Amino acid sequence: MNQGQVEIKTPEFVSLQYQIAGLGSRGAAMIIDQLLILIANIVIYLIFLMANVANIFYLSDSWIPIAIAILIVFIINWGYFFIAEYFFGGKTLGKKLIGIRVIQENGHSVTLLSSLIRNLLRIIDMLPTLYFLGMIFVFLHSKHKRLGDMVAGTIVVHERGAKKEGTSKIDKEILRRGLTKDSLSLDAYALRSLGKKEWELLRIYSSKLLNVRMVERMQLTRQLSQKLLPKIGIDASGREIAELENILLTLYLITKDEWEYEL
Repeated sequence: MNQGQVEIKTPEFVSLQYQIAGLGSRGAAMIIDQLLILIANIVIYLIFLMANVANIFYLSDSWIPIAIAILIVFIINWGYFFIAEYFFGGKTLGKKLIGIRVIQENGHSVTLLSSLIRNLLRIIDMLPTLYFLGMIFVFLHSKHKRLGDMVAGTIVVHERGAKKEGTSKIDKEILRRGLTKDSLSLDAYALRSLGKKEWELLRIYSSKLLNVRMVERMQLTRQLSQKLLPKIGIDASGREIAELENILLTLYLITKDEWEYEL
């Protein structure tokens, strides 16, 4: 295996290869995130300062507005990473811009507990200042892990490179229909209900869709729609076959990005 890559065996016995994110890419993402947090902190302090001066809270001589501002800043500083990584596929804004993400060591998406643990331990990785201890761990660890990653069982990897679009029959059909991952609006909870089993069903469905007779195609679409769509809060009854096909193909695009394990 090439240096800088890791092979992961999933519980489903699938062998995956990822390129590990090193100190440079992780540091760049952290700088972006810290700049965003700094801007948010400054804005909040200025808002509360001006509100206090204008006596909007009618507490100009009280410490309460400043205490509220400090509490909000604390929540942003410590909640930003946890919320972003758990609800947005292991990616903060900085990680998204750099092209890296946090995953479990088994190749699955980061869990609520692991995200909470790795981000609570930032307080240690930040010691004595500017994430010095965390950088030492990342530099020395064979998988570039900081202490939070080691305890939480997570790893930071580069995003898998996208496959060339439009090369297969189903890719061309999706392109012809003008479908993208944004064609269907799903909340974070619905997205997290789409796991590997759902991906396998959608992958098989998309491979068969254009290769069966229309009667079988309609039956296949109805069956899969009734099985999957209720999981994401969509009622399949009363919808036209073409609409159901578009929904399923959009779900295929969404789950493909998460579960098609390639660098």
